[in-house]
Amino acid sequence: MPKGFLPAVAIVALAAAALVWFRPAPSATVVDVTVPALSAEARRGAAAFAAHCAACHGANAAGSESGPPLIHPIYEPSHHADGAFHVAVRSGVRAHHWGFGNMPAQPHVSDAEVADIVAYVREVQRANGIR
Repeated sequence: MPKGFLPAVAIVALAAAALVWFRPAPSATVVDVTVPALSAEARRGAAAFAAHCAACHGANAAGSESGPPLIHPIYEPSHHADGAFHVAVRSGVRAHHWGFGNMPAQPHVSDAEVADIVAYVREVQRANGIR
């Protein structure tokens, strides 16, 4: 083993541990949201969102101390297609944009409710300039 190898490995391991232990804590990322007049599907989605999603993602998907806002450019359709929302609800999703932690699967939300929730989120996104 080359001289200095073990100290180098120890430094890399400590740096990796520091990144995990000292990563930024989730912050309350709450955005201002304008809710437009909604289609019938989106109105059903708003009710389903309030029942199943708002506890983490905030009222009107504006975010909270527990979860990120969905009315945010990160979730625009070209980056997170509608199917990504379906997969997140069915299978959960590993945290990759925010420091809130992984989203667990939500098996109690029906496929029809997920479709309505996506319609709701998309209509509210469009009303807030996210296309």
